[in-house]
Amino acid sequence: MIEIGNILVSDQVIDEQFVCDLNKCKGGCCVDGDAGAPLEDSELKEIRAVYDAVLPYLPEESKIELEKQGHYVYDQEFGWVTPTINSRICVYGISDEKGIVKCGIEQAYNDGKVKWRKPISCHLFPIRTKKSRNGKMELVNYEPREDLCKAACTLGEKLKVPAYVFVKDALIRKYGEEFYQALSATAKHQKLMKA
Repeated sequence: MIEIGNILVSDQVIDEQFVCDLNKCKGGCCVDGDAGAPLEDSELKEIRAVYDAVLPYLPEESKIELEKQGHYVYDQEFGWVTPTINSRICVYGISDEKGIVKCGIEQAYNDGKVKWRKPISCHLFPIRTKKSRNGKMELVNYEPREDLCKAACTLGEKLKVPAYVFVKDALIRKYGEEFYQALSATAKHQKLMKA
């Protein structure tokens, strides 16, 4: 484990290699799972703020589900999450011409329609974060989907991209530039020590 302030980072975050291979997985992380994307409390306000701008990007089925379920729902295990359609695809998911599922919120962000990119849990994937039992530490773990992410693990190894580098923008967004620089320096030091 790597400790940076009150954040504990699993060694796998720097040791494992990962690069999403959307042509192989087709954005399956937006489809596969027990619930929608986990949301931080502060993100509930963000979803409400971008909702009207994101709506035109979404398919009709998503709009119907959002009318029924609302912008987000509460899950007993995961807390606040994005709604899903039939416990499968996230209501904010959109498919491109190749059948790859992407985020409608992020598409609106890329088009300059909104300033919020997407839920941080999605941006960080395959990194997952949670509070320690006593609530004093934040735990940062590497948790790719076993089957779904095989191609991403293979591509990461081929390109030699550590997971923390793949999610650099998301880690900076969540914890700040100083945290990322400390993590990067620690990773480089550990690599030298193992050489």
